Amino acid sequence: MKIQSLGHVVLNVRNIEKAEAFYQGILGLPIAARMAEPEMTFFSLGNHHDFAIAAVGDDADSAPQNTPGLAHVAFKIGDASDDLRAAQTILDEAGIKTTPVDHEVTQSLYMNDPDGNTVEVYVDVSDAWKAEPARVAQARPLSL
Repeated sequence: MKIQSLGHVVLNVRNIEKAEAFYQGILGLPIAARMAEPEMTFFSLGNHHDFAIAAVGDDADSAPQNTPGLAHVAFKIGDASDDLRAAQTILDEAGIKTTPVDHEVTQSLYMNDPDGNTVEVYVDVSDAWKAEPARVAQARPLSL
């Protein structure tokens, strides 16, 4: 078997409306479709759907820390530090705490969605990884 590409990612969320307010309202992901049972929202970035959220109920337990599972999902937002600074302004205005990180080939902002799922928005700032793939394994604090 040969994987051709990543198809989509689905995150469990407690409340679909709160999650939509974050993913569509703040991050700007376009909604492609909704499903009633199970309650899901699908977002598209050019494919039929690239990302989705599935409601598990307002009383659902949080995923335990330090256990196997999805660490985070990342969304590319541009190719320049100015794009990341603009995103930081939007997130600051929305009251969302971020952690800026310099990965050398990307610069990122990490945050939590309303359910504590970690989300990364990033910009590509170098293609050095093409010649030296190990360059993607860098993480230093970033000042914006």
